[in-house]
Amino acid sequence: MKKYLLLFVVFSFSLTLSAQSAQSFLLNLYGGYTFSDKVDFDNSYARVEDGFGYGVGLEYFIMDNASVELKYNRLDTRMPLYTKVLTRDGVPAGTQLNAGDDKGAINYILADYTYYFGSSSQKALPFLGAGAGVAILESPRNGNGTYFAWEVKAGVKVKTNSPVSINLHAYLQSMSAAVGYDYYWDYYWGPVGVTDYASTFQFGLGAAISYDFSK
Repeated sequence: MKKYLLLFVVFSFSLTLSAQSAQSFLLNLYGGYTFSDKVDFDNSYARVEDGFGYGVGLEYFIMDNASVELKYNRLDTRMPLYTKVLTRDGVPAGTQLNAGDDKGAINYILADYTYYFGSSSQKALPFLGAGAGVAILESPRNGNGTYFAWEVKAGVKVKTNSPVSINLHAYLQSMSAAVGYDYYWDYYWGPVGVTDYASTFQFGLGAAISYDFSK
């Protein structure tokens, strides 16, 4: 986890050095509330509980109405795991398998593209955006794992007469991980194994305070 944060800091520093020549370069501080999601496996299911997330982003405007951003978000949460069916050990369905050991976190490192609608002179700018990157899952039982992640977002940016602006938005974040194989019978090839994936889909509402270094 530390090496990813170090890379993020180094990248941030390099962008800061070039901020004087940037047409518009922003530092974004994020906070938000992310809602829970259920993830199904073959014989069990997990819940990623809701909670407050926080993060930081570096946004550079490549044109008046479009920007690219590198950002880091973290959600500290609980991830209880439950049985679906009676196990071989006689554990009944619905029993939590990791009681007392279900604390974890999801760290998102994403590269986003955002498009703002309207004139850059407006005080309120609606926007749509999407991004992709990695999610670093801190699991209480299995340690850390790195997986593919993506997000989509929509909201409005409210400017002030100062370098500070406020960003209000809704977002959907997802990560996917391989969790084993499903096997199928093929007439020509016999048993065929196909990788089975599990994904989270978490909706959230958030806000960001932005500082524009170009002003």
